[in-house]
Amino acid sequence: MENKVIIITGASSGIGKSLAFALAKKENKLVLAGRNKEKLTAVAEKIKAKNISAIIVVTDVCKAKDCQKLIEKTIAEFGRIDVLINNAGISMRALFNESDLDVIKKVMNTNFWGTVFCTKYALPHLLKTTGSIVGISSIAGYVGLPERSAYSASKFAMNGFLESLRSENLENNLHVLIACPGFTKSNIRKSALLKDGSFQNESPRNENRMMTAEQVAKKIVCAINCKKDFITMSTNGKLILFINRFFPKLAKRLIYNHFLKEKKIK
Repeated sequence: MENKVIIITGASSGIGKSLAFALAKKENKLVLAGRNKEKLTAVAEKIKAKNISAIIVVTDVCKAKDCQKLIEKTIAEFGRIDVLINNAGISMRALFNESDLDVIKKVMNTNFWGTVFCTKYALPHLLKTTGSIVGISSIAGYVGLPERSAYSASKFAMNGFLESLRSENLENNLHVLIACPGFTKSNIRKSALLKDGSFQNESPRNENRMMTAEQVAKKIVCAINCKKDFITMSTNGKLILFINRFFPKLAKRLIYNHFLKEKKIK
């Protein structure tokens, strides 16, 4: 990861912000994308203080034109793209039967279509550099989680899309990484959508025992360096995937019982 042009979506906070700091070294050039200009600017200024090139591009990944603009500005500034990290994402917490359809659409538009849009416009440039496409996914993309129907659907779709992309480009040496963090201490649960589209504003979990965003970022950078296809970052995540493969009914029961322990939020 030396002298690479790297795009990070959702770079203003959480895992995206930690990835930006983890990659701010060795002459890398960073393109930070997100909706909050002030937060992006604050991250970029800290990176520039390390004598690393960084630009911000205010981007709503739900909009194809914004994603196209993100890629065009990257090429105009740096002339190439080596790594695209599709990190922008949003979660939800509500029973499907009680959820507004707009909540489902918003989660799908951000998590799935945001990845598709950015990848569509970046792919021709990544093929020239035999670069890397990274999708920040979840165990929820392999096992459906209670009260996360839209989130799980979006991550299942992302995973399928990225795996197809990998298959299509086997002979082009395109690297595609699907990264699945465990529960991470960040603001994603606080900004998760409830059934009516309002923000959850508090976490239903004890976040003190979770991985930090910095720990997650470090593992993702290592996985990119090693050209891994897939990485699961938590012991519980690895265990549930193993159980689900051989004992799917048991896995569903374990997951159900686990999520019953979540704090109820009105």
